[in-house]
Amino acid sequence: MPIPLRLIFIGASRSEAIEAELRRGDYEPVVEQITSRAQLDNALVKGWDLVISDFADLDFSALQALSIIQDKGVDLPVIVITGKIRDEEVISLLKAGAADHLMRNNLMRLNAAVERELRAAAQRRERVRLEEQFRQAQKMEAVGRLAGGVAHDFNNLLTIITGYSDLLLSKSDVPPPYRSALEEIRRSAERGGALTNQLLAFSRRQPLQPHLIHLNELVLQIEKMLRRLIGEDIELVTIPAASNDSIDADPGRLEQVIMNLAVNARDAMPNGGKLTIETGTVQLGASFSAKQLGVKPGTYITLSVVDTGTGMNEETKSHLFEPFFTTKNPGRGTGLGLATAYGIIRQSGGAIGIYSELGVGTTARIYLPQASSDAATQQAAALPEAELGGFETILLVEDEARVRKLILDVLTARGYKVLEATRGEEALRLCELYKNDIPLSVVDVVMPEMSGPDLMRKISPLHPEMRVLYISGYTDEAIIHHGILRSGAAFLQKPFMPDALVRKVREVLDSRSNSAPKP
Repeated sequence: MPIPLRLIFIGASRSEAIEAELRRGDYEPVVEQITSRAQLDNALVKGWDLVISDFADLDFSALQALSIIQDKGVDLPVIVITGKIRDEEVISLLKAGAADHLMRNNLMRLNAAVERELRAAAQRRERVRLEEQFRQAQKMEAVGRLAGGVAHDFNNLLTIITGYSDLLLSKSDVPPPYRSALEEIRRSAERGGALTNQLLAFSRRQPLQPHLIHLNELVLQIEKMLRRLIGEDIELVTIPAASNDSIDADPGRLEQVIMNLAVNARDAMPNGGKLTIETGTVQLGASFSAKQLGVKPGTYITLSVVDTGTGMNEETKSHLFEPFFTTKNPGRGTGLGLATAYGIIRQSGGAIGIYSELGVGTTARIYLPQASSDAATQQAAALPEAELGGFETILLVEDEARVRKLILDVLTARGYKVLEATRGEEALRLCELYKNDIPLSVVDVVMPEMSGPDLMRKISPLHPEMRVLYISGYTDEAIIHHGILRSGAAFLQKPFMPDALVRKVREVLDSRSNSAPKP
């Protein structure tokens, strides 16, 4: 098969000899002839493989053409063809950036020169692409380090805000205006925690934390934020039409996916348009699901994000999910949005497909498996509020004083006896002095002097039956580093609500009693 060759030919008259020689080399040239500086300026905005120039009878020289191409920043090999000229002129052309020089009456080296320059250009572009990827990776690593550095303190603050807001809201005598204000404070703090996780997801390993959620509710919850995100010139329509919208997914990560798609849709509608987010239910058969989506047959909940933007061609669509691929101008995009979305959806057992047409718009459709009835039953069987209290003794080890006081207030209000310590050594001394049973410890993972896991290894000989609930405001990468998730120990990520804390405490305590040997 002939190799397509997109070619700019600079010359007063089209050279049949050059095209014939290229065809002998198994190339199929697609030629645009240029005879002026203005034409060259206009042509360089398109995608070309090569420039071949013959400057006989033109009003600008090869050196001027080379200068124009270089000023545009276009990586385009230029082969100059002339009549007989002095060696000094050939050297000047090569020094100015010409890829090669051939005599008009001797084109035998043309195909070899073209092959060499195309290969060299491809290698240069690949190197530039890899260098850009490396720079982007460095940027994201810097963002990740910065975000990771502040995440701990930020999540501690959010824990305090959400915790005390929730405690006040649990009182029945809060006047309606104050209750509304407290609810807004709590919602804003929850959103702050979600935004921190979304920022960290670009540059840190973040295991999914799925649980049963309703997709219709999730879409309606983030509608207000999406309206601020896309701007006033884009109409947002949400259609929560899924008949049974229960899915087993990480809500924070799913929100991140929706926002990434919404941002892409906004950028594709620079002059305004319409963005529609719709949920639905679909039954996927074996042939369609396996061949086109790579998922198992069954019932899936769909989430469609539809825009009326510029759309995409087939070449762009073929690279959409590649990390660092972006059609945005330098500095406008990282090329990580769709790659991250793809990874999250695949981790969740689903699939994502992009359907687009130039000038018409784009539809991104996500397929997520419908949650089983067992999962819904388990959630419905969660402990009622009245059974969340207890009488057990709990060891609390937390170096942040305000977080420690919040946890102390929450647990003692539920009837638990709490032994509190600020550091690992203090906790060890408490355990040595306390001779009665301590069924559970609530321990911060990362603390000065001694980490939570190191502390528990030292406590184990003193209280071998003690269970542990780890808490942390650090990134999930730090949790992985300490082996918490790998060990299977109970874990609660800050910021958390008081209700989430007492439920988790009760869950761990009950698992201890359920696993005790029967008499």
